[in-house]
Amino acid sequence: MDGKGWNTWGEGVSFGLQNGMAVIPYALLKYYRKLDLTGSEAMLLIHLLSFRQVEGIDFPSLEELQTVTGRSTAAIAGELQKLMKEGFISIDEDNDELRDIHYERYNFSGLYGRLGAFLAEAAQSVSDRSKPAGSVPGIRASARRTGSPEPDGGYSRASAPAAGRDGEEKRSLFTIFEKEFGRPLSPMECETISGWVDQDKYPEELILLALKESVFAGKVHFRYIDRILLEWARNRVKDAQDVKAYTQKFRSGGR
Repeated sequence: MDGKGWNTWGEGVSFGLQNGMAVIPYALLKYYRKLDLTGSEAMLLIHLLSFRQVEGIDFPSLEELQTVTGRSTAAIAGELQKLMKEGFISIDEDNDELRDIHYERYNFSGLYGRLGAFLAEAAQSVSDRSKPAGSVPGIRASARRTGSPEPDGGYSRASAPAAGRDGEEKRSLFTIFEKEFGRPLSPMECETISGWVDQDKYPEELILLALKESVFAGKVHFRYIDRILLEWARNRVKDAQDVKAYTQKFRSGGR
């Protein structure tokens, strides 16, 4: 390549780098097929992440997505609906009170939670292969089923250090949330549920009612559920009867 060619190539690289770079989780590229995502669905997620990181656009329009993908808006809309229905992404809504603007943004916690589960499984597999030859096979799986301590002295997620009724309550909540979300919970999500029970002292009934409210609102993500619980706590809502009364009062405009 002559000097002119190298200069042109260098200018092109410089221009590209100045336009920004998006950080894409390698786990998405590695595991998207195991998540039953098609190549176009994975690429759509990559574009959504890129819009946020490079363009500063949290909620790109169908037309903007069409420009970068070259696909029809109908096809893109269909894939977005599938990704939301299967819990990979959700939509957060908020208001900018200073500018009096209502805005929306994509929430990727569902995607990160699923990728985290695959990474944890991969790390566990590596750990199991590195155990001494005399290790007893299946001991971790047994610990998860019975809730007994694992070999390292810790506890599996299902046996989070809680005894009796509290421990059973958490395991029940974990199971219900995983069924509703359609995927395993991430460690951070499990910690959030534990915090609701142990620190905030929310009754199981109230937590499940908040989950139900989020499903009805089409906003099945932990931040929204936490906001519901916090709002109820501020208004001394403690059980199903209180929730019903508060909801009726709220819908009637506080009259």
